[in-house]
Amino acid sequence: MRRLISTGSPFEKTAGYSRAVVDGEWCFVSGTTGYDYATMAMPESVEEQTRNCLATICAALIEAGFEMADVVRAHYYVTDRAYVDRVFPILGETFGEIRPAATMIVCDLNKPEMKVEIEVTALKRDRAGP
Repeated sequence: MRRLISTGSPFEKTAGYSRAVVDGEWCFVSGTTGYDYATMAMPESVEEQTRNCLATICAALIEAGFEMADVVRAHYYVTDRAYVDRVFPILGETFGEIRPAATMIVCDLNKPEMKVEIEVTALKRDRAGP
């Protein structure tokens, strides 16, 4: 069964997308930038933007009935090569034990204040243990 998850970001309605789409055991989380979607404020630092991305993704996954540990694929986009070494440790704090397949790309993003964007795919794991 398909279910749509929203953060209430005005971008979702304007551009016609969902923060996440759940389809069966899969959850696809859209590219998420560093806005605080409650205030629509964007922090200046790439580190704080990265933390906001991860918090928004985590909240969407939880609302969808998933956990960060369910993430099997991640795409990271940064606007400057210099950000790679600044973002890696923050990503490692979240994904160090999960270790999804991942790609990082240096590219332009939609708005000049955006320095990082993250999208993930999650597959619900069997949580039944011995």
